[in-house]
Amino acid sequence: MAVTPTQRKPSAVLLDLGGVFLDWDPRYLYRKLFGDDVAGMEDFLANICTPAWHSEQDRGQSISEACAERRATFPEHAEMIDAWGERAEEMISGVIQGSVEVFAELKARGVPCYALSNMERENWERRIEIYDFLGWFDGYFISGLEGVIKPDPEYFERALERLGLRPDEVVFIDDRPDNTEAAGALGIPAVVFTSPEALRGELVARGLLPPEVTLA
Repeated sequence: MAVTPTQRKPSAVLLDLGGVFLDWDPRYLYRKLFGDDVAGMEDFLANICTPAWHSEQDRGQSISEACAERRATFPEHAEMIDAWGERAEEMISGVIQGSVEVFAELKARGVPCYALSNMERENWERRIEIYDFLGWFDGYFISGLEGVIKPDPEYFERALERLGLRPDEVVFIDDRPDNTEAAGALGIPAVVFTSPEALRGELVARGLLPPEVTLA
């Protein structure tokens, strides 16, 4: 999407972390644990360690407390439940390096960048020590620290207020359409992340990065 004459060139970029920088999926861990029992793994993730259950950890519930509650309900799955907290980093297959390279370009050009992520408090505190690029951000708004999660409009309203930004002066990048739609409803220009290459193209179109030079 190119910047039109009526659009402001963004003065800051808001970036999600999981799915944009970190390739996160609990299946990376649970495939190891369930082996060939794919149906069992999917049932576990749909009915025991569910997305709704995980969302409460993103909202601020401690992982240990959440796992203890789930063990009490499903004692026969205690080992698998405990793995959620004990082996959380195995849910990340790696860093999406192309996104880090685009981030480095933005920083080299002096563009302020802020992390807006749904992430558990414990995992954020650990990952900011593990991944150097997380220290490049000019600020961050992490759900597990704040008690509110995307796509709740309050998340975006509080994040902008905290960071001293207006909706019309930023662009928000997230891999989930429900999050970009919620941001857009508040007047925040938003882009669904699909690949580092597409992200760079969006940032070029908005005047934040130069076009890549192709040598003849």
